Amino acid sequence: MSATEPPDTPATPHRLDASGLYCPEPVMLLHKKIREMAVGDELEVIATDPSTQRDIPKFCTFLGHALLASSSEQQVFRYRIRKQS
Repeated sequence: MSATEPPDTPATPHRLDASGLYCPEPVMLLHKKIREMAVGDELEVIATDPSTQRDIPKFCTFLGHALLASSSEQQVFRYRIRKQS
């Protein structure tokens, strides 16, 4: 058996923890992180600023990235984004 993942298995997602940061910092860090990633890579974002509920979906729509999931629990907001071309 091989220790590597099969080619069709998604790579472990990148992660950005923007907890404790307020607008516009989470989106600025998101923009920087997305630029460093390859097309098709996924990013998990964790934030505590409620404005990210508005800003991150708009960021994805405006720049054409896929917002795969979003959730919130006890003022912690999580997003999963796939970088598009």
